[in-house]
Amino acid sequence: MSSLGKDVKVLVIGAGAMGSGIAQVAARAGHTVYLCDGRVEAIAAGRAAIEKDLKFLVSKNRLDAVEAEAALERVVPVAALADAADAGLAIEAIVENIDVKRKLFAELERTLGTEAIIASNTSSLSINAMAAGLARPGRLAGLHFFNPAPRMALVEVVSGLTTDREVAECLHATARDWGKVPVHAASTPGFIVNRVARPYYAEALRVLAEHEAGPATLDAILREGCGFAMGPFELMDLIGHDVNFAVTKSVFDAFFGDRRFAPSPFQQELVAAGRLGRKTGRGIYEYGELAAKAVPQDEPAQDGEPRITVVGDIGAAAPLLARLEAAGIEVRREAGMHGRRGWMQIGAARVALTDGRTATIRSDEEQVPNLVLFDLCLDYSTSTRIALTRADQCGLGALRVVTGTFQKAGFKVSVIDDVAGLIALRTVAMLANEAADAVLQRVASARDVDTAMRHGTNYPKGGPLAWADQLGAGFVVEVLANLKEHYGEERYRVSPLLRRKACNGEAMYD
Repeated sequence: MSSLGKDVKVLVIGAGAMGSGIAQVAARAGHTVYLCDGRVEAIAAGRAAIEKDLKFLVSKNRLDAVEAEAALERVVPVAALADAADAGLAIEAIVENIDVKRKLFAELERTLGTEAIIASNTSSLSINAMAAGLARPGRLAGLHFFNPAPRMALVEVVSGLTTDREVAECLHATARDWGKVPVHAASTPGFIVNRVARPYYAEALRVLAEHEAGPATLDAILREGCGFAMGPFELMDLIGHDVNFAVTKSVFDAFFGDRRFAPSPFQQELVAAGRLGRKTGRGIYEYGELAAKAVPQDEPAQDGEPRITVVGDIGAAAPLLARLEAAGIEVRREAGMHGRRGWMQIGAARVALTDGRTATIRSDEEQVPNLVLFDLCLDYSTSTRIALTRADQCGLGALRVVTGTFQKAGFKVSVIDDVAGLIALRTVAMLANEAADAVLQRVASARDVDTAMRHGTNYPKGGPLAWADQLGAGFVVEVLANLKEHYGEERYRVSPLLRRKACNGEAMYD
């Protein structure tokens, strides 16, 4: 189905930050937009916010002044739904209360024409529950914009069990015409982004709870080593721990207590203490003019080895070798054992990419006392930070030589305590696992899942499934299985789809 024509009028109910942002997007796309709210002063404030943002865009030469004025003129304040009875699309952006929304939708059905589409901007509530009781449930769908709506590209088009396919396709095409990146999703807890993103916070909170590293160090490893735009702790502080905890708990409850989505007791205590993040001046970090900036743990400069030996294929870390050579380190290569992952000999230490086991357990199983593990990087040839850990059996001197060797290659090195899967690899593996389950359960296609995570959360590598393809599904499955063995928890169970891809050698997009 084609998109809505510019002659179709759009009604936005709720003039807060999200509603006014959506109204701005629709108005800039050429539609007349009715902006409605139960409070008259909220409508005026919402329209003023739109005007302010349009002027800002003009000042930055991102928008022509004439176009900005025309867009603002298309935003028409209305005090009652009856004043917008000729709207062909209604988008609600009101309080996240299903009873309030249902009442609104019933009124919209009585007010608007029978062919009008009704859309909810809900981020978590069930489209199926909202549609129940409506006379025309097929005309209702989710249209989930991300905040701030004028800036964020992603829109999740959410279909319930009764949503007409043509309605979903029309909203998808319309969002695309509005300059957005739309994806289709089924109405399930968290849709795509709020579901698949849970491990990004959960694994960091879990490692922090084990006191393996401080939050600034963990943030830096994921940001500087793996290319995430923000570390999980600084991101939670920005979102607000009350909001992040509520979403996690909502998804956990909606999945009937599935331990994969279990909330963090530590985050619960942060909320109880009122340490909600930036908006309260204190969360994981402290804010304000007098607050000291948290800094990651960087190892002091150490002496490295002038030459190393590489045994076998070190897989995803292979670009590291050219970087070491470029730094003047001689790299000798030896054949490895068939079927076994390769490793490096740096001084007295065997050095390998983590595989989900702790270094201590792996040292014992492989009978290698001086074992040092390194974490996943986005690109070993360019990433600026890397995390190391050592087995309890490994001498500190051996670790220092490994640290110095990585430093010679231009890495800032963070040594963290021995934790299963370190932080980057376990996080990426869990993101890929959750993404695979979303595909398996027909929440969305593999491409739409990756598109959503790339544009909704700015995840690197094209999204978690593309990253899993690069690492190899078999390796990701191995990491998850080792984490499950270590913790003995269902939290780390492997997605059947990911296991299937590992067995047949197919990519996640196949």
